[in-house]
Amino acid sequence: MDYLQQIGFAGLNSRIKRLSDELLYSTRDYYKNADLDIEPNWHLIFLLLEEHESLTITEISQELRMSHPACVKIIKKMKKRDYIDTTTDKSDSRKQLLKLSGKAKDRLPLFHKHWDACIETTKDLIKKSPHFLQELSEFESLVSEENYMNRTIKNFDEL
Repeated sequence: MDYLQQIGFAGLNSRIKRLSDELLYSTRDYYKNADLDIEPNWHLIFLLLEEHESLTITEISQELRMSHPACVKIIKKMKKRDYIDTTTDKSDSRKQLLKLSGKAKDRLPLFHKHWDACIETTKDLIKKSPHFLQELSEFESLVSEENYMNRTIKNFDEL
């Protein structure tokens, strides 16, 4: 038996991380096998920029609840592969507006087909857990209300 499963709640955080890594690396392998020159964590930025046309890194970071440095790192890679164009905001020259490049817009239909296949795979994986997304949202909401550290400090003080 898997040790992390064996130790129950003590292994939960590590199991979530392990599952996340497995999905990320497997998706990366899928993209490579399909000759796509994108990375899995770019998907959400493509979708945001497709929906909003242009955003700043700060806006993307806030929308995804991802750290600003993590967004900068992803955006740099996307720009290097010519998927993102930047322009200076006319009202504030310190801000860079990001938008999808022509190359990105041309490739979006192909990317969407692959992303749809990924969604179907995910649906298949969780079909025996019909409330998975709702329960995950509830879990995330609880952690947003009061973070894990603060909750643990309270539990420690009560022991």
